[in-house]
Amino acid sequence: MASQLNNRNPVRFENLIISLVWLINGLFCKVLDFEPRHQQIVGTILDQEHARALTLLIGLAEILMAAWILTGFKSRFNAITQIVVVITMNIIEFVVVPDLLLWGRLNLVFAVLFAGFIYYTEFVRYKKAGPQI
Repeated sequence: MASQLNNRNPVRFENLIISLVWLINGLFCKVLDFEPRHQQIVGTILDQEHARALTLLIGLAEILMAAWILTGFKSRFNAITQIVVVITMNIIEFVVVPDLLLWGRLNLVFAVLFAGFIYYTEFVRYKKAGPQI
């Protein structure tokens, strides 16, 4: 019994931090609309008329991402998905709406650092044997 418990994948501290980033941005900034700038960004990039609904959907997707991280299911695929989403989203914002970003174009630097932390956590620190995607 004790050996079975040791074989389970507990939630790693790093994954908890990463999932909190997604949860805070999804729930508080988008779903609960504590930061209206997010809706302005979505409206400018996607569609002003449906900005609230699209922001809500993006927020819900971010909450689901937080939950997916905590499950540990297909964690390599999850990490790759996170990195692609973060970098893609931030490049689009860098080009289209730098004036609406918290740190302007410097946001891209923080996005790359966050993506690097995700990469390090999944592929370096907790390197797993064999393909898992």
